[in-house]
Amino acid sequence: MSDTPSTDDPGVRRIDSSVPHSARVWNYFLGGKDHYPVDREAGERIRGVFPGMVDIARQSRQMLVRTVGYLAGEAGIRQFLDIGTGLPTVDNTHEVAQRLAPASRIVYVDNDPLVLVHAQALLTSTPEGATDYIEADVRDPGRILREAARTLDFAQPTALMLMGILGLVADYDEARDIVRRLLEALPSGSYLALYDGSDTDPAYVKALGGYNAGSGAAPYTPRSPEQIEGYFTGLDLLEPGIVSVSHWRAEDNPWGEPREVACYGGVARKP
Repeated sequence: MSDTPSTDDPGVRRIDSSVPHSARVWNYFLGGKDHYPVDREAGERIRGVFPGMVDIARQSRQMLVRTVGYLAGEAGIRQFLDIGTGLPTVDNTHEVAQRLAPASRIVYVDNDPLVLVHAQALLTSTPEGATDYIEADVRDPGRILREAARTLDFAQPTALMLMGILGLVADYDEARDIVRRLLEALPSGSYLALYDGSDTDPAYVKALGGYNAGSGAAPYTPRSPEQIEGYFTGLDLLEPGIVSVSHWRAEDNPWGEPREVACYGGVARKP
């Protein structure tokens, strides 16, 4: 790992570099530098079974950029609660949102100590807007909402972003309950933006099975497009609905029509 923070930092001392972590493996797939040998080894094992994993990482990142662009632009959203943000990379949520709307306020949430170490990169903000970082687990929506209220006004429409995080909640009913509890705190006019790894590609499912069995890291559960759509129950789903992330509003893709990847999601408005 390059640019490794000092071990005098209390956040670093809690990092277990002997076990891969999903945020660091994802950073490796995205071409970042914030990963350890164990993360690279896990990533290469996945890629050896399923070379398309890098496509999933990069196409899902592009959907995030397009989603934030839509929400901060056409939809007029000025508040973002980004849970499972991962490690900082290019075009983070606050960068995309504040380019379009400098007054945007963003709260990031993650439970990886390494993200806490790098939170300073996430906390840069325009003078008009604000950013904050919460170290918390997606399974604790009460704490997330309490701490996010320091920065966000939940009387105003807010974008709830759950990009690739709910696959780490093995029980589907628990994952749906997390989404429900978070959305209950948000007013009408708020949005849910969500994607997750899907079971639409047997090679991807096999690769995840090998990763889950052999890595020692938290397992990731791919879900069907129908299950992913279930997270949006009671919301007004935007076109084109629940689709592969590579196809979500990708009309202006300068590289032409991207191929479908095993990661599905969508965006919906709370009525």
